[in-house]
Amino acid sequence: MSSLFSTKPISALLAEADHPNALKRVLGPGDLIMLAIGAVIGAGIFGSIGTAAAGEMDAAGHVIRAGAGPALVLSFLLLGVCCAFAALCYAELASMIPQAGSAYAYSYATLGELVAWIIGWDLILEYAVGNVAVAISWGDYFKTLTDNVWGMPDWTLTAYRTALLSSDPAVHGLLKTAPHILGIPILINIPAFGIVMLITWLLMIGVRESARANNIMVAVKLLVLALFLGVGLTHIKAANYTPFAPNGWNGIHQGAAIVFFAYIGFDAISTAAEETKNPQRNMPIGILGGLAICTVIYIVVGAVLTGMVPMAQLGVADPLAKALQLSGLNWVAKVLSLGAIFSMAAVLLVFQYGQPRIFFAMARDGLLPKWAAKVSHKSHVPHITTLVTGIVVALWSLIGDANETYDLTNIGTLFAFILVCIGVLVLRHTDPDRPRPFRVPFVWPVTLLGAAMCFYVMRGLPTISWYRFAGWMAIGIVIYASYGYRNSTLRRGVGPVTPD
Repeated sequence: MSSLFSTKPISALLAEADHPNALKRVLGPGDLIMLAIGAVIGAGIFGSIGTAAAGEMDAAGHVIRAGAGPALVLSFLLLGVCCAFAALCYAELASMIPQAGSAYAYSYATLGELVAWIIGWDLILEYAVGNVAVAISWGDYFKTLTDNVWGMPDWTLTAYRTALLSSDPAVHGLLKTAPHILGIPILINIPAFGIVMLITWLLMIGVRESARANNIMVAVKLLVLALFLGVGLTHIKAANYTPFAPNGWNGIHQGAAIVFFAYIGFDAISTAAEETKNPQRNMPIGILGGLAICTVIYIVVGAVLTGMVPMAQLGVADPLAKALQLSGLNWVAKVLSLGAIFSMAAVLLVFQYGQPRIFFAMARDGLLPKWAAKVSHKSHVPHITTLVTGIVVALWSLIGDANETYDLTNIGTLFAFILVCIGVLVLRHTDPDRPRPFRVPFVWPVTLLGAAMCFYVMRGLPTISWYRFAGWMAIGIVIYASYGYRNSTLRRGVGPVTPD
């Protein structure tokens, strides 16, 4: 049993980053901050922010979760503090262990192989499922922008699970009007599928090219959000801020749990450590700088949005566009939908960037098949895992529902944050003399409060999310027991896997 918790020496992790099969260092601090903004400012601010304010109801009209109302700004503030603690811990570990594995690599060095496998399997849930939600939200804004100018049938624009769970009679009615095969309605989200495959192709070209594309998309999204704020400030009605917290602290708490999806992007930045120049300096700048900028943007946008229209009208897939339409600003809504398309495409890019690198790091340690550790000689990216991830996410996006995937992503990410906070404290005890280019200040209160606050936000998620998370973890344990345990390079005492 003790071998299950054997830790991987940090020296071995550092050596892998300099191995010929390692990824190429091409990213600077500006690239990392833009990646952070690209990942964080996306589906959360253009999609789940409305549900967090208005609450969530099932198809029968029963309240599933209370909304925060105008107190949404407090939900963002709560999450900003929670994520700041986790980000400090990420910054310390990323500067010490500049490797592609993110929380997986950090856990391997601090808490042992079994915990590392669990967190790696958890990160697969975070990135892959998160991208499904983003792709579906992208498809909703795409429909708003184009008004279906191509005349595509409704059954090709709405996923089956979305129609099944929708409280909108028109959407729910598609279950009857769509074509049926063997009594099963055919409802698929073609736009969501298409954008995922397009992003996958872009990522296959190379990291430098992907970063340039992200920078362009981030510039567009910031300009569009500035337009929303400029126009929205002139249409605020003070009456919409009353009552400020209609569901009290329970609404603020549950609103934070819903919109936590908005913050998970800074975790993805740590997967870029192996491709970052001077990571000891640049990783903390990218992680902490990106989080600070995004938190301010969220609070300001949340305050303006909830002041424009009553909170009950925000529980839609495209709340910012809806608020503009209800304020008679249809032309601005169109521009915003265009910005949302760019914004969420950037989120897709960063998440799809992070997922294959988790596979890559786990395969290099022998915990996944050797083919997952292959790197393209031309583009220097893990091309096979990039392609596999893209295909799986694209197919899931065809039929999935955004709200279900938000919750699964949130619980997986919060669990990763908890282990990273604990890992910093453990490593301070087990390896106190190792150089730390960035050190978490007040390490005991920061790490313990960070872990506790993440767990508190997790408790705001529905019970069904905990059951699904437990099921996913059980599947992971079976795979580790049947494959990873026997093939671990650490246990066999061999070097990193190098595919032919």
